[in-house]
Amino acid sequence: MRVLVTGAAGFIGSNLVDRLLYDGHQVIGIDNLCIGVEANLEQAMSCNDHSRRFRLLKLDVQAPELTDIVIGANPHVIFHLAAHIDYGVKVSDPGFDARSNVLGTINLCEASRRAGVRRIVYAASGMSRYGASSSLVDETECVDPLSPHAVAKLAGELYLRAYAQMYGLSPICLALANVYGPRQNPHCTAGEIAILGRAMITGNPYTVYRDGTAARDYIYIDDVVDAFVRAAGAPFETTGTYNVGTGRQATVTEVYAHIAAALEGVSPGVVAAAGDADEVRALALNSEKAGRDLHWVPKVELAEGIRRTVGWLCATLEPESPALAPAGAGC
Repeated sequence: MRVLVTGAAGFIGSNLVDRLLYDGHQVIGIDNLCIGVEANLEQAMSCNDHSRRFRLLKLDVQAPELTDIVIGANPHVIFHLAAHIDYGVKVSDPGFDARSNVLGTINLCEASRRAGVRRIVYAASGMSRYGASSSLVDETECVDPLSPHAVAKLAGELYLRAYAQMYGLSPICLALANVYGPRQNPHCTAGEIAILGRAMITGNPYTVYRDGTAARDYIYIDDVVDAFVRAAGAPFETTGTYNVGTGRQATVTEVYAHIAAALEGVSPGVVAAAGDADEVRALALNSEKAGRDLHWVPKVELAEGIRRTVGWLCATLEPESPALAPAGAGC
C-alpha cells in the first residue's frame, strides 16, 4: 500500500512511519522540520529495505505544491499528523496556530480531493476537545474547546467532515489522549512523562504545571500507532471521530511513582506551579467505539509504558548527575 504521512519526523509520525515500513508499505513523509526532528527517522532512512520504500520531503502542509505531491504520490491513505504544538506560541499568537493547524488541514483536504484520495486519518485532540469535563467521556460528549489550539484542532475535524459530505472523502479522526513514549521531546512544555523522566534522570529541578492530584489519561505510543494503522484499514463506510485512550486516569503523583520505580526509587523534589490554559484536571477517554468499529484496544499498561520510556530516555540523555539506571538496565 502507498501511504503519505504529514508530520512524519515528529514523535507520533516517526513511530508510525517505522510501523508502516515494518508492515511493508511504501511511505512518503512530509515535514517542515520546525518541530519534527530528522533524526527520528534514522531507522527509516538507514535500513536498506526501508530506505528503498521511504522518502522524506521537507515541506509545509500549507504549501501550494502539496497538491502536486499528493497527485504524484497517488497514496491509498493519508495520515495527517502535522500540527503546530508549541504552547508558548499557540497562546501568544493564536493566528499562527490557526494558520498551521487549520489552513494546513484545508490545504490537505483540497489536495486529497483533487488527487482522488478518500481515506484521511487525522490526529485530533482527545483531551482538549471535551473542555472541562471531569469524567469518562465518549464521542457523544459535547465538545467544549477552551483554548485557541483546541479550537483549531476541532476545526480540522469539522473541515474533514464537510469534505466527506461534499466530495465523498472518508476521514477518520482519532481523538488522542495524552500520548507518551520514546521520541517524545523531553525539552518542550508538552509531554509530562518525558519531561519528568528527563528531570529525574539528569537530577535537575523541574516544574509540574498541575498539582499532584490532577489526573489524565495516558496512552502509550505503540497503542496509538496501532490505532492509526487499524483506522487506515477500515472500510470506507467507517468514518467519524474515535476516542483513543485507556479509559483510566492517572495522577501526577502516580506517574511520578512509576518513573521513580523505573529508576529504582530515586525521586528528586518537585516544584509545583499553576496549571495552563489547556489543563483538564481529570478526564479519561472511553474507547469502546474504536474497539467495536476499528477492532482496537490499548495493550500497554502505564507502568510498562513508563518503563520503556525511561529506558529510552536513559539511552538518549546525557545525565548531569550520577547515572540513574532504570531497574534492570543501564543508562
